[in-house]
Amino acid sequence: CEPSMPDSKILIVEDDPVSQEYLQALLRPYGDCRLAANGREALEAFQNAWHRAQPFELICMDIMMPVMDGQTALKEIRRLENAMGLVAKDRAVVIMTTALEDAHNVDEALYRGGASSYILKPINADLLYEDLQRFGLI
Repeated sequence: CEPSMPDSKILIVEDDPVSQEYLQALLRPYGDCRLAANGREALEAFQNAWHRAQPFELICMDIMMPVMDGQTALKEIRRLENAMGLVAKDRAVVIMTTALEDAHNVDEALYRGGASSYILKPINADLLYEDLQRFGLI
């Protein structure tokens, strides 16, 4: 995969340092990676990026995190995007990354939360890159 958007802004929302490093290694060739350790930090980073006129094109978000979980943060990000009047093509691509594969969590993320995709851990790099291609990020 060749980077087509090396200036993309990417937010990795993950409380596990090993998972943070792994995702950074996979995504660094495709953009500027920022880290958040929980949903609250993700919301702050999301809002700060918009205030700087440098919004995130991609957010990879774990579901189970302290302080604020990924499902709650996802819904809040989509609420903020709605409040800004963003149309679908201008919204961040949000890929939920999680060990939870039960129907409730998948349904909650994709249908209620508005996630773009859902990838199970351990993260398969090929599946992640397929999603990035599908969403036009690489």
